[in-house]
Amino acid sequence: MDSVFSVKFKVKISDIDDLNHVNNVSYVKWMDTVAFEHLAYLTKDNPLSEYVWVVMKHEIEYLKQAVLGDEVIGKTWVGETRGFTSIRYINFYKDDVVILKAKTTWAMLDAKTYKPVRIRENVLKVLQPNK
Repeated sequence: MDSVFSVKFKVKISDIDDLNHVNNVSYVKWMDTVAFEHLAYLTKDNPLSEYVWVVMKHEIEYLKQAVLGDEVIGKTWVGETRGFTSIRYINFYKDDVVILKAKTTWAMLDAKTYKPVRIRENVLKVLQPNK
C-alpha cells in the first residue's frame, strides 16, 4: 500500500444508531472526509482546480462494530486509475483491527462543464506520487 494516508475519528453520539454501534451513514461520511482530506494533501502544491471528482460507486464490507467513544482510523490509498475513473480504497481500523473495507470508484469531471475528462499524466503524478 503505497502512499497510505490516515485520518482519526472519535465515535460521537451522533454516529450511533438504534443498535448502539456506528451507523452505516457515518461510515460513508467518514469515507468522504478521508477521501477529500487525502486529495487536499496530495494537491496542496498543485491544486488541479480545473477538475472535480464525483462518486460513481461504493463497495463496502462491514466486518466488525465500533461503538460510542471508540477511536477509529481511516486509512486510504489510490488504486487503479485509468480513463476518467480512479479507484480509492479505504479501510477503517479499531485497535489495529480492520472493521470496514471500502472501495470507491471516482470519476474526474471538468470543473466548468461537469463532463468526464480523461485522467492525464499530470493528474496521475499527483494521485500516485510514488509510482
